[in-house]
Amino acid sequence: MNMKIDEKILQSQVQDTPCSTSSLSNYFEKDAPDEKKWADCVHCGICLESCPTYEVTGQEQHSPRGRVHLIKSVAEGKLSLNEQFMDPVFACLDCRACTTACPADVEVGPLIEEARGQIRQAMPLTGWKGMMSKFFLEGLFPHHERLNKVGTLLKFYQKSGMQTAVRKTGLINIMPDHLVAMEGVMPKVTQSVRKKYKHEDVIKAKTETKSEVAMLTGCIMDVMFGDVNDATVKVLTRNGNDVTIPKEQTCCGALHVHAGDREMGRKLAKQNMEAFHDADTVITNAAGCGAMLKEYPELFREDPEWHEKAVEFSKKVQDISKYLYDTGYEIPKAELNTKITYHDACHLVHGQGVRQEPRDLLINIPGVEMVHMPNADRCCGSAGIYNLTNPEMAGAVLDNKMENVPEEVEMISMGNPGCMLQMAMGVKKDGRNQRVVHTVQLLNWAYEKEDKKREEENEWQ
Repeated sequence: MNMKIDEKILQSQVQDTPCSTSSLSNYFEKDAPDEKKWADCVHCGICLESCPTYEVTGQEQHSPRGRVHLIKSVAEGKLSLNEQFMDPVFACLDCRACTTACPADVEVGPLIEEARGQIRQAMPLTGWKGMMSKFFLEGLFPHHERLNKVGTLLKFYQKSGMQTAVRKTGLINIMPDHLVAMEGVMPKVTQSVRKKYKHEDVIKAKTETKSEVAMLTGCIMDVMFGDVNDATVKVLTRNGNDVTIPKEQTCCGALHVHAGDREMGRKLAKQNMEAFHDADTVITNAAGCGAMLKEYPELFREDPEWHEKAVEFSKKVQDISKYLYDTGYEIPKAELNTKITYHDACHLVHGQGVRQEPRDLLINIPGVEMVHMPNADRCCGSAGIYNLTNPEMAGAVLDNKMENVPEEVEMISMGNPGCMLQMAMGVKKDGRNQRVVHTVQLLNWAYEKEDKKREEENEWQ
């Protein structure tokens, strides 16, 4: 679609109320999108093929360069902060693939997040949407004890037979289709690591201590994927790391920043930076969380004191796969004998630049046959809670993703919980029999198989 046509459509909207004291810009002064981020965009179009929403729609305003053009147009006073501007900005997956593709490294992701913050200043969520947003983003995710109670309820739902009854009776179908699909692939809820190790200040290394690391447990991660967090602790301690789990840590703030609530994002960032103040290394196993922690400086670019603290903190953050690869780890001896493929979580490959390290961890497990996935770094459509807020687009993006997943593999490995849920829905929708796993789980299973074999051999001696 011709970009000028789209621009005319959007510019036809009435500029109701300038949102800034500036005679030109229609942005609020606080947290306005940074002009430096779009200055190098020459609208060359190299980013187009990398964009999942452009692939689905073919519309310029749903492409990276189109969105950059719109953001710039509001700054120039040509467009207003209205619903027509809001749609393409919030329809972005924020996957960062465009920045990887861009020869000028235009930072579209942070621009999108800044624009969302402006939109929420101009048009706060109201009614039931506002209530639900406030409940989850402010009332639930930042509070570990409340999340634990949700986890307990989910565990009861799964173990009591209620889940089976709800499915068999069809009661589940009163929910929207995308929520039914999510319930259908909900992982088995296990004990959170924060609960498991709540009485231990330091989880000691199983071998000679090489270093001490602090672990971000995440909010949803620790409730829905406690087994992944537990595997992470086991792999770290096996490889000579003392592990601490700071009790004052909280949600990373990614969901809040993606939703346009930058103030809440800053509040959570400050709490985390204080909680991990004494740590030299902060380990994450969720791509979205890791990318958010690394981008804390972006939240404080107008606050010199906290910006400096955020820069220093961001240097400490490492994804589990990269940390193991860089510091050295024990290569398992036991064979898993499975055929797998690897999906690049967007905020791991594009957000953190981690691409080869997790693949090397998997390839080095004896018996693992790695099958290449075409367009492995293409977004699956999860994108935080995008599959809840934009289910139709998320579903279309997932369909495109599943076309690239090799059918002959037994497992699909990745490094992000949202991707795991989304890909599991794709597997079920396509009628496949493939297991969706986290990379660190596979490594831990190999270790456990090795230990079990050693124990059996000792029993025979």
